[in-house]
Amino acid sequence: MFTLDQLDSFVAVAEELHFGRAARRLSMTQPPLSRRIKLLETELGVRLFDRAHRSVKLTPAGRVFLADARQLLHLSQEASLSARRVPRGESGVVSVGFTATTAYSFLSHVLTAANSRLPRVDLVLREMVTSAQLDALLSGSVDIGMIRPPATAADLVTAPLIREPLLAALPRRHPMATRAVDPTVLDFDGQPFVMFAPSEGRYFYEILVSIFRGAEATPVYVQYLTQVHSILALVKAGIGVALVPAAATALHYEGVVLRPVRDIDPRPVKLDLAWRRGNDNPALAGLLSLIKEVAEEQQRSPATP
Repeated sequence: MFTLDQLDSFVAVAEELHFGRAARRLSMTQPPLSRRIKLLETELGVRLFDRAHRSVKLTPAGRVFLADARQLLHLSQEASLSARRVPRGESGVVSVGFTATTAYSFLSHVLTAANSRLPRVDLVLREMVTSAQLDALLSGSVDIGMIRPPATAADLVTAPLIREPLLAALPRRHPMATRAVDPTVLDFDGQPFVMFAPSEGRYFYEILVSIFRGAEATPVYVQYLTQVHSILALVKAGIGVALVPAAATALHYEGVVLRPVRDIDPRPVKLDLAWRRGNDNPALAGLLSLIKEVAEEQQRSPATP
């Protein structure tokens, strides 16, 4: 089998069409260069150069082999660079779990930044509820999770990412949507309300129950759903009103008005970053740092809900 040195020597002679100039380009003398070419031709079983009348020309086989030789040299260089990038975290594969609402806004900012700043790190995206993400993190099938708190397992490390408001989701002609002032929590008392499911949507369910209990408001729960886009579909149909995270504004749901609620915590919805302690994926640290930077940028932005 031919060697990379032989390929490099062949390309040099093919481009210079002169053994002396090719030898100088390779910082070697001409005799060993000629031997390399002879060995390569023997290995291939074809002549690569015509050397008649003190001139050097590529044979038809040499012209075809030149393109392949250049490609092989390029691939060998890329392979070497790729291998060196992995320990530095500049290359590799990272599996990322995320909740559905994260995909509406924050995840897109992360993907844009990763594509620009970590172009050789491949992200495998997996949409999962928080409980499934926690199991996947502990089993090692996911490297990073964008979860709703809390995560109590000792083997997991967490860091806060972003906080966002809850907004009232109202049918376009609902009185709370058309009046001049924003609604309060008490305005939901007695209203038909599309609620998050207490199991799959537990995080939002518990937040809303706490808000209504604190204001002594009692909405009438007419449906229990998990996904924000499904809740908005029922609001549009006039089935009820709802409270949804501000990320829902990215859905631009026609027929639904989203309004702030005056008397609740300005940003009660939390998103955390989680990863398994001791995860030795070299690309993990770089992506963790990037996600945290994106979160800081988003929280500083006036456009952030």
